[in-house]
Amino acid sequence: MTSSIVVKESDLNGHGGIFCPSPLAHMSVWDSHPKVFLDVAKLGHATCPYCSTHYTLTQDVLSSGSKTL
Repeated sequence: MTSSIVVKESDLNGHGGIFCPSPLAHMSVWDSHPKVFLDVAKLGHATCPYCSTHYTLTQDVLSSGSKTL
């Protein structure tokens, strides 16, 4: 399963990342791969090493620089 998910600043946790598997990608946590933290805020994007789902911050967040890294 490979997909591309656009995330908003409000989707990120306090550390600037998200966990995969994620409900944003319409994944069931109970039957997916192990939970992994992806630091999306650091580069503006991250790819899960298990399922190759690519998460990208919205352009408005990237251009405003409002997320503290």
